[in-house]
Amino acid sequence: MLRAGTGHSTASNPRTAAAEATAAALAQAGLARAEGALCFATSAHGAAFPLIARTVASEARTREIAGCGATGLIGAEREIESGPGVSVLVFGGEAIHAKRLFSAPLRGRAAQAAGEIAAVAKAAPGASKLLCLFPDTYNFEAEPFLSTIERELPGVTIVGGGASEDGSIGETFQFSGDAVSSNSIAAMLLSGDFDLNIGASLACAPIGAAHRVTAARDNILIELDGRPAYEVFAEAAGPLAEDLRRALAFVFVGIPLDPGGERIERGRYLVRNIIGAGPEQGVLAVAHRPKVGDTIALLLRDGERARNDLKETLAEMAARIVKPRAFGLYFDCVSRGSGLYHMADHDSAYIRQYLGDFPLIGFFTGCEIGPLGGATRLLQYSGVLVLVSEKS
Repeated sequence: MLRAGTGHSTASNPRTAAAEATAAALAQAGLARAEGALCFATSAHGAAFPLIARTVASEARTREIAGCGATGLIGAEREIESGPGVSVLVFGGEAIHAKRLFSAPLRGRAAQAAGEIAAVAKAAPGASKLLCLFPDTYNFEAEPFLSTIERELPGVTIVGGGASEDGSIGETFQFSGDAVSSNSIAAMLLSGDFDLNIGASLACAPIGAAHRVTAARDNILIELDGRPAYEVFAEAAGPLAEDLRRALAFVFVGIPLDPGGERIERGRYLVRNIIGAGPEQGVLAVAHRPKVGDTIALLLRDGERARNDLKETLAEMAARIVKPRAFGLYFDCVSRGSGLYHMADHDSAYIRQYLGDFPLIGFFTGCEIGPLGGATRLLQYSGVLVLVSEKS
């Protein structure tokens, strides 16, 4: 059997919080000792991250611990978006094996770090493999890292989220065994005999029709449909364009997985930031390198669009369920939560409504990682949900 349980604590004492969360997780799983554990803790406990990791390892009686620090935590019943919090997932049983992985430093050596993690992951037993990545968001060069690790680990499902912080520290932290470090990547490889059900919902949807890039240089959009790119942006943004800083927090570009396509279809595009705008020059700077002839969309992030996409994603996942969920992992962008929906515990409530009660752990991320269009991608403004169940 595959056994799993989660526990959460908001105790201000970090040792107490880690012990409480781990004890609750073990009790729910019916385990005296865990095969492995995931642990996430909020920035309020930042000074005590090493103590928390050691306490979880001691209480769960395993060295296979991985996780990271985060601005907030997500569980089966609530979302902790401020203050102290520790969440723990434990798992065990003959159907699953755990192996923690770690690489540092991360900055400037993305391909090398990916190779180091892949070299250890290759030796893991089992027909099913799930690699959960927790990189330092500030130092994560996604493209070389993901392309390398996907090439080195064909057939392995790769998901995860970038460690986050509340702005009080200026750096993020990753946990692996008794190591706690910034500028690193921690990971957990789950292997064995289990089924996976994965969905990714987006908080951003297209505004109007797609546009053709008619002039660009490097990462600068000069013209869309033969018009100044900023003019098209301002038209799409509407009243938001009156406050450019605010507009850039809500309007983004959508990059189709098929650049030559004519349409921007749900589940077939990536979200990338507009990182600057020149109203006088009529240009936009984007976190992408567009080419003349590419199709792009302008996207709007709002609660209603995010809610509708989440509901569609969860309905699709529910239709694929064959066996009960042993546990779930949820990597949710920091731009979602109550700041987007104006209500607490939004996504966790919808997950329970569509998928029922099961052990769920997650955190608010600086970026999300998951499969899209047949490849592992860096996602943004998304919620990536992974369900693990016994083999059907």
